[in-house]
Amino acid sequence: MIADLDPFVHQPELRGKIRDPLTCWARKFRPSDLDQRLAALGAPPDWRYTDARREQMRRQALTGRTAGDLWVFAYGSLMWDPGVRFAEVRKAHLTGYRRHFCLKDVYGARGTPQAPGLLAALDEGGRCDGLVFRIREEDVEEETEVLWRREMPMPGYLATFLDVETALGDVRALVFIADRAAEKVIPGIERSVQVQYIRTAAGFAGSNLEYLENLASQLTVLGIEDRDLLALLQDVRQASSR
Repeated sequence: MIADLDPFVHQPELRGKIRDPLTCWARKFRPSDLDQRLAALGAPPDWRYTDARREQMRRQALTGRTAGDLWVFAYGSLMWDPGVRFAEVRKAHLTGYRRHFCLKDVYGARGTPQAPGLLAALDEGGRCDGLVFRIREEDVEEETEVLWRREMPMPGYLATFLDVETALGDVRALVFIADRAAEKVIPGIERSVQVQYIRTAAGFAGSNLEYLENLASQLTVLGIEDRDLLALLQDVRQASSR
């Protein structure tokens, strides 16, 4: 395929705007790396999935999906720092789910028990524009191990397969959606609570506001409009200036 020779053949404007996957922190990351740090923050010993449980979940999700290339939908930081080797990238549209700041971060990069943070997830309803990456069949095993360590260290997401629209036709893609049964997911979170969390939270990776600003900036670079996210950013900035 032509795209295998140039992953950006369909989206040349993204060339230089997506980080080299081989330099991503996620390739060497293990959830156990955070055990000591999170214990100091008060996290319980079972804060994360065991390696065996996470691997079981990965294999269950991919049952019947390992023959052929794999598409992965990206709506957050995966859009500019996927951490997985890909043969092709396209702009993509997902119907039925929206980018929503509803994932509570208490023992993590952007929040603490005293000042929880809030991260983006895919929640039910609406629509979401993002990117879709194609992973070659021969790379699926290694690259999905990287994905699961990054996206599924603890309860919060569910891995599923959904139809995603692209300018070149629909593809069936792996999508990490919000797990509404998870304690850290708050589907009906009010805007005032979103603003309060994001305005005051920070963790070992930086402030929650910085995370929101980075996401908004990258969406602009990628030519993706998300009016709700921009309105949330405006509300947080206004609240922070008072």
